Amino acid sequence: MSLSDYIVTDDLTIILGLVAACLFLLHNLYRPQSLVHPILLGRQSDVARVRNPGESAVYRNYGTGMMGRFPVRPGKEQNVLLDLVKPDYDAPRTLWSTKITNPELREKVAAFGSGLISTAGLAPQESNVLLLLNDGIEFLISDLALASYSIPSFVLSSLSLLSPVLDSHPPSVIITHATFLSNLLELIYDSNDSAYPIIVVVGDVDDKVIATTGQISIVKWEEVERRGTQGSRLPFSTPDPQDVFSVTFSSSLPGRLQAVQLTHENLTAGVAATRNLLPLSSAMSTLDTIVSAFPMSSPYGRAVAYTAVYEGTSFATLSSTELMKREDKISSPLLDLQSINTLPIPSPTILFVKPTHLSAITSSILERARSSASLLYPFAWRHKFAAVLEGFLTKQSLWDRLVFDNARVNVMGRGAGTIRALVVSGGPVEAQSLVPARIALSIPVVNSHSHLLVAGPIFASHPLDLQTFPPVPPASGIASAADAYAFTYMAPVGPPSVNIEAKLLGVDDAAIESGADPRGALYVRGPTVGKILRGEDDSGEGSEDWVETGERAQVCPNGTFRVVPVTKSK
Repeated sequence: MSLSDYIVTDDLTIILGLVAACLFLLHNLYRPQSLVHPILLGRQSDVARVRNPGESAVYRNYGTGMMGRFPVRPGKEQNVLLDLVKPDYDAPRTLWSTKITNPELREKVAAFGSGLISTAGLAPQESNVLLLLNDGIEFLISDLALASYSIPSFVLSSLSLLSPVLDSHPPSVIITHATFLSNLLELIYDSNDSAYPIIVVVGDVDDKVIATTGQISIVKWEEVERRGTQGSRLPFSTPDPQDVFSVTFSSSLPGRLQAVQLTHENLTAGVAATRNLLPLSSAMSTLDTIVSAFPMSSPYGRAVAYTAVYEGTSFATLSSTELMKREDKISSPLLDLQSINTLPIPSPTILFVKPTHLSAITSSILERARSSASLLYPFAWRHKFAAVLEGFLTKQSLWDRLVFDNARVNVMGRGAGTIRALVVSGGPVEAQSLVPARIALSIPVVNSHSHLLVAGPIFASHPLDLQTFPPVPPASGIASAADAYAFTYMAPVGPPSVNIEAKLLGVDDAAIESGADPRGALYVRGPTVGKILRGEDDSGEGSEDWVETGERAQVCPNGTFRVVPVTKSK
C-alpha cells in the first residue's frame, strides 16, 4: 500500500503546513541581529600584563591606540580653550536663548575681555575673577574671555562655599546676577578682606541695592562690553596648554573646601573624551542639540558644554543646574527635563542627564504606554524585550508606532521624536533599570562615571552594549554592605575612557590569583584629571601621577567597572 492510503490531505492542510514552515523560517532567519559584534563586548579594556603586589593591573581603553598616546585635544589645532570656538565655522546655532555664530562669539569674548581688563585693571596670572553666575551665554563669554587673557577664574559647585572662598581666596572681580547682588554685598562686608572686589552685574540693578554698595564698585555687564567695543581692542594672550585657566571649588566633606585646578589641556582632553562617548557612525554633528543636566561650574559639565561649542551644536542646560535657584522652582526630575521646552532652541537630540532623570522618564513613559494601550502593551513589551536580549534596538518598529511613540510624546514633548542618544552620569544606576529604559526610549543609553576631579568621563559603557547579566552573590572580603550591594546590583559603567588609565589599590592578591574579580580603591590618571590645590604642602604633582578618587571599584570579567563611593567620616 502507498503512503497516500495512510495520510489524507486537503488544500487547507497544505496551506497551514506552508504557513507554519514560513513562520518557522522567518523566526530563525529574520530574527533581529546584534548591532555590535559580541567579540567587541567580551573584552572591553586593555589590561597590563604585570601588576604590583596589592594593586590590580592598569586598565585602559582599546581606543587609545597601539602607541599608547592619550588624545589631549579633539583636533590638531585645538590647543587652548578659545581654539574650541572654530573661527571658520560661521553657521548660527542657539546657545541657551541666544542665536550666535562662532565669529560673533569670538567678537563678544574679545570685547568683554578687553573691557574687563581696562575697567578693573586686571593683570594676567595675578588677578582672578569669581564667576558667580548661572549657566548661560554670559558664563560662556566670561569663561572664554578670562581664559583667553590668562586670567584664572573661580567657580563654585554650591553657594554654601561662597563665604569660605571669599575669606580664603578673595577675588579681584566678581561677576554675578542682579538678583543675587544684595546677598553678595552682605557676605562681602562680613568677610575678613579689607580690599573690596569690583562687581560686574548681569541684568537690571535695583537703585535701592545700589545705595547700599558703599565703597564697592558696581559695573554693569553692558558697560564693560561697551568699553571693550569702543576702546582699543587688546590682543588675545598666547597661553600654554599647561596653564591653569580655572579653579573649581567643591566640598568633599562638610565644612572642608577642596580646590581643583584645571588647565587648558584638561578641557581639550575632556572634549576629546566626551566626543568619544558616541560611535563614529552616530557622531555628534552641527545638526544636533545637546542638553545637559550638569552645570558649567563642574569639570564634567564644562567638558560637555565645550564639546557642544566645538561641534557647532545648539546647547542648553536644565534649570536644576542653576547655582542661584528660585525658591518657587519645583525640583521634580521630569519637570526639570520639560523645562528645556521653554527655551528657543531646536528639539534636543542628545541628553546628558542624571540617574534621577532617567528613572523619571522611564517610569513615566512605561506607565503612559500601559494605560493608553493596555491590550497591546504586553505584546509590545515582550517583543521589545526579546530584541534587546538579542542586542538589537530600534524606535521604528511596529510596536513603537502602536504603543510607545504616543507615550514618549506625552512625557517628553517635542524632543520625543528627535532624541537619538542619552548619556547618564552623576550617580549609580541599577542594572535592572537599564532594560526598561532601553525599551521605553529605544535609543542608545550610555552609562558613564564622572568625578569632581576629572574634566570628562572616567568610564563609559558602549552605547550599543545591551548585555544583561544575572546578579552574582558577593564573595567574601567585601568592605561594606554598600560595596556588596553596588558590586552585585549596580550596572557597570564601562571601560576607562580614551584618555584615562585606572587601577585599584588594596586588592586581595590571593583572591585575584584564584580568579576573583579585583576590588579596591580607585586611582586614575590622564590628561583630563585636574590637580588638587593643596596650599603650602602642595608637592607640585601633575596629571601624570595617580590620583585617588575616594571611591571603590570592581573590575568585571569583560573589562568594565562598577564604582561605589566611599563614605568617610569627619
